[in-house]
Amino acid sequence: MTFVKVQQPKAYFKRFQTKPRRRREGKTDYYQRARLIRQAKDKYNTPKYRLCVRFTNTRVICQIIYATLQGDKILAAADSKELGRYGLTVGLKNYPAAYCTGLLVGRRALQTLGLDETYTGVGNEEEDEVTGEIEKVELGKRTYFVDELDEKRPFRCYLDIGLKRTTVGAKVFGALKGAVDAGLDIPHNEKKFMGYDKDEKKYDADVHRDTIFGESVKAYMEQLIEDDQESGTKRFQEHFGMYEKAGVGPDDLEDLYKEVHAAIRKDPARKHKESAKERAAARSHDKKYKHPTRKTKEERDQSVKEKLALIAAKRAEEDSDDE
Repeated sequence: MTFVKVQQPKAYFKRFQTKPRRRREGKTDYYQRARLIRQAKDKYNTPKYRLCVRFTNTRVICQIIYATLQGDKILAAADSKELGRYGLTVGLKNYPAAYCTGLLVGRRALQTLGLDETYTGVGNEEEDEVTGEIEKVELGKRTYFVDELDEKRPFRCYLDIGLKRTTVGAKVFGALKGAVDAGLDIPHNEKKFMGYDKDEKKYDADVHRDTIFGESVKAYMEQLIEDDQESGTKRFQEHFGMYEKAGVGPDDLEDLYKEVHAAIRKDPARKHKESAKERAAARSHDKKYKHPTRKTKEERDQSVKEKLALIAAKRAEEDSDDE
């Protein structure tokens, strides 16, 4: 074994401090988190809320969280798997689905706080359709990112993107737009939205609006259908097989998303009032494995007596047959 010289001095190892666990795992950006949870010193115990948007391989998760000394607490949460209740069963991780999930968590949070009737957001009525425009109201030196103000101030929170890259048109900003259109006050600008041109420094709200309603998905579906007809391949079935099974075609997307938005606004509440842990504790048996409820001591003794009596009866019957 060759000799390897230690490159660092002894003082380096004596003073070395291990990074936090979630930093070592590459899960938390503590530089960002410290600035998102830091509260004003002159406001005693006033929490700072943040809209956390996370993506997995199959779904979008949005949560409104505030930090305490005991740990983070969740005010409201929404998962794109819940969109099946509102009519969206396919495409649960694309840009339109991120918008729908942001809209759902925003309406759910306002309903929890009793502000859902005060701040209805954008797209609540047929005349007030969803657009890509940025809504804001200036009052004094402060800017509120809502369409109109009321006596009660809007609910403000800040976007928490985690470790996502902030590229132009990223899906995380689709969830942000959905939460803002729901009526939340989240500081933002148009520079990261779909439709913004960095070179000309101009923002086309119509491009963003088309993306919210799945125009990019529609164009890709039509392209695959055309290519399959020309070459005889089955790429459309490979990429959009679930859409085909659900009966969703390229021309059905915009109407589908409009119906989902309307259904979310009609009833944003959770399916169950109790948490999953409370519902699991209330079950008489574990439905996951369908095991029966464990018998009591008296029931087990009675079962043993019945079995012994049955065995004794069989023996008596056999003895009578032998005689």
